[in-house]
Amino acid sequence: MIRRYEDRDFDQIHAIINDGASAYKGVIPSDRWTEPYMPAEELRREIGDGVEFWVYEVDGALAGTMGIQPVEDVTLIRHAYVRTADRRRGIGALLLAHLRKLATAPVLIGTWADAVWAIRFYEKHGFRAVSQETKEILLRRYWSIPERQVETSVVLADAKWWERNLSV
Repeated sequence: MIRRYEDRDFDQIHAIINDGASAYKGVIPSDRWTEPYMPAEELRREIGDGVEFWVYEVDGALAGTMGIQPVEDVTLIRHAYVRTADRRRGIGALLLAHLRKLATAPVLIGTWADAVWAIRFYEKHGFRAVSQETKEILLRRYWSIPERQVETSVVLADAKWWERNLSV
């Protein structure tokens, strides 16, 4: 079942994010890896900044989480993670489809450039990577991330965004 995050879910989604992010260890630049990957304070800040999390629940336990955040004229998909033990069951695809239905503007997704499995996942669901130049513009405009993360990330856009930005 997919449902909106509730305050009582905080510890579980924090655990899911850090468990799921373990796939990045040794893949993303070592200067971008931290233990834990996302501290609780950062997750609280993301929620406070308007990231609306949704969760996938199975028998009372959460198996995945994904956030959506409207920013200016786009919708960002943020912090998409499935618990390691629950991967390859379609949970990420279900969460992504649900959030896309909620999006009222073109959807953008940022991820690590070296996370080829994540990029393939989004491409499989109709997203396409933007150019290097456009990526830098988008990451600086819509995300609040360090410059080093801008350098080491990619941005993927949905068909709505591409239709609106054919020349990019």
